[in-house]
Amino acid sequence: MLPNIRIVLVQTFHPGNIGASARAMKTMGLTDLVLVNPRRFPDPDATRLAAGAEDLVERARVVATLEEAVGDCVQVVGASARLRSLPLPHFDEPDTMARALVEHAAADPVALVFGRERFGLTNDEIRLCSHQVSIPANPEYGILNLAQAVQVLGYELFKAWRHRPESGYHPLRPEQERAPSREQLGHFHDHLARVMRHSGFLTQPHAQTEAQLQALFARAEPSRKELSLLRGLLASLERHLPEGKR
Repeated sequence: MLPNIRIVLVQTFHPGNIGASARAMKTMGLTDLVLVNPRRFPDPDATRLAAGAEDLVERARVVATLEEAVGDCVQVVGASARLRSLPLPHFDEPDTMARALVEHAAADPVALVFGRERFGLTNDEIRLCSHQVSIPANPEYGILNLAQAVQVLGYELFKAWRHRPESGYHPLRPEQERAPSREQLGHFHDHLARVMRHSGFLTQPHAQTEAQLQALFARAEPSRKELSLLRGLLASLERHLPEGKR
C-alpha cells in the first residue's frame, strides 16, 4: 500500500531540499519520489542531505511535466494554501486527506504534490490535482520549508496506514468500481469540452465553466464504470450532431 503513495516535487530550486524530503519520506515508509523539472539534479547536495535515504534519491524519477508525473494516479492532492478561487475539493485537516489517500492506495497509485520553495504550485498545476490540502499553522507565521511539509503530511499518511484494521481480509474493489486515473479523467474532460463547444452550449472558450465542471466531477468521484457510462453518453450525443460539428 505505501509503495502506491507517490511524493511529487515540482521544480525544486535547491537540490538539498530534494535530499531532505527523501529523508522525511523514508522515516515514514514512503519510497516513490518523482521530480518535475528540478533546477539541478542529480547533485551532491541532494545526496548529502538525504542522510541515509540516498537510495530514494538514486531511484527518483525525473519527468518534464506534472501531468506526466500523475497521469496514472486515481487521486492527486496538491499541498498548498487554500485557493478559494479554484473550486476543487479541499481537505480541511491533513488526517482526513491521509485516510482518503491510503484508502485509494490499497488498489491504485495516488500522489501528494508539493510546489516550489518560493511560491508553491501554480493555478494550472492545482487544476491537475483532484483535491487540495493545507497544513494548519500559526496564522501569523505559517511558513514551513519543503522538507518540513513533506514530513508533516508523510507522518499523517503513515499514521493512517498504521491505523488501518489489521484483522480479517479486505478484498480489493473490482476494477470498474475503482476510481479512474487522472489520465482517464483528462480524456473525459476533453471529450466533454468538445461536445459542449460543438453542441453550441459554449459559443467560445470559457475556462471558468470548464473548471467548475471539473470541480463538480472531482467532488462526485465517479468510478471507472460511471466514467465509461458518461463517455458513452457523450459519444451518443456527438452522433446526433450535424456532420460538420462532430
